[in-house]
Amino acid sequence: MQFFKGYKPAACWMFLVGVMSFAQWGLAAQLAASEAKGVVGAVIELDAQELQWIAEHPQVIVASTQYPLYLFKDEHGQWSGLNNDLLNRISAMTGLHFVHEETFSSDQMLGRLESGLADMSTTLAINDERKVFLDFSHAFGGAGWVFVGREGAPVVQSLKQLSKRVLVLPARHALESVIRRDYPSIELRSVKTYAEARALVESGEAYATIENEIGAQLFPSGQLKVGHMLEGKWEADHLAVRKGQPQLLSILNKALEAFPPAELRAIRQKWLNGIAPVQSPGVWQRFTQWGCWGVFAASVFALLSLLWNRRLATLIQQRLDAETGLRDQLAFQHALMEAMPDPMFVRDLEGRLIMCNKSYEEDFSTRFDQVQGRLLTELDVLPKETAELLHAEFMAQLGTRKTRFSERQLLFKNGVRDIYQWTVPFYSADGQLRGLLGGWTDIGKRTRQA
Repeated sequence: MQFFKGYKPAACWMFLVGVMSFAQWGLAAQLAASEAKGVVGAVIELDAQELQWIAEHPQVIVASTQYPLYLFKDEHGQWSGLNNDLLNRISAMTGLHFVHEETFSSDQMLGRLESGLADMSTTLAINDERKVFLDFSHAFGGAGWVFVGREGAPVVQSLKQLSKRVLVLPARHALESVIRRDYPSIELRSVKTYAEARALVESGEAYATIENEIGAQLFPSGQLKVGHMLEGKWEADHLAVRKGQPQLLSILNKALEAFPPAELRAIRQKWLNGIAPVQSPGVWQRFTQWGCWGVFAASVFALLSLLWNRRLATLIQQRLDAETGLRDQLAFQHALMEAMPDPMFVRDLEGRLIMCNKSYEEDFSTRFDQVQGRLLTELDVLPKETAELLHAEFMAQLGTRKTRFSERQLLFKNGVRDIYQWTVPFYSADGQLRGLLGGWTDIGKRTRQA
């Protein structure tokens, strides 16, 4: 009897936690049932003018710049991401047919919308400049802006901290006009893409850049760190529509109004789960968690060996899961590099080729296994003078550790080309220089295609 009396408090705890868990399960089941009802039957009623507009515009051209998780091309070259799922659902609800046309910077995207070559975009934030030629739909989500600075430097907490320092932003950034107006002491520098901005911060040529908090978490680097969020600067997610298309804007707003909240939440969780900030648990959740921990603490003494074995099994499974996750991440990075339309390469500290994409192989009419581990000067893919020039530049850049972006003319086997060349030093997780990442864009070829 004394034995059972000793375990009576633990039995009471287990009974209490069981009751709370059952109640919580019941509430969750009711919530899931109500959300499931909301997903069914989202009907869009369009007026005669809207239906006529759809009939007269069989395609809606979407200017799209790759922004991982929100909008990007997968390993098969197909558009994917949160915004693409949203457009697919709107298409099913309205009959609109969206066609992506890739752009490579915010400046180029805005240019297409201004010139009428595109009808809309999905990744533009609102500012006064853009309101002149764009209309914006209802919001369907959002995220904050965060500072991205160099590892080892003080954490960037506010724009005031950047007085008389270099802040680098992609051209025509949503916050550019506000910063120029309210913080004239900041030395603002414009580049084409976020990748160039991060590279300049990493090399020390700029003090910081500003990114969407979701995007900032996707590019970990031993040389960069995410700082504080900009107070009062929230980037809501909108669909941007070129002015002069009120019917299209109305159709999109109707679709967003009728979009089932549970389905929209499911789409965002599919892509942003684990990236977006997590809300703090409620009082009931904390109470349940503490109750579970109390039962666990009372059970440890009786089930120590079993829990130890289970812990070892869990650690092994976690290690296997981590290895699988790492392989998936590497596969994704490789697929992303292969999907790039321009030649890209990676070279080590001696200038030997470590990796390249399909565009690089096609441009030089070779295969990776034929050029892997070799210097440019050891190959016959470029004229001798060009190969020696580029190899010398690579070695000098590895010595200075500075990034390089330039428009230039180079002699290739098939003649002189006008190219936009970029090379960026890259580092290991512990900050050690590992080599160069680079590539080029054939400006003349793109001009002819345009």
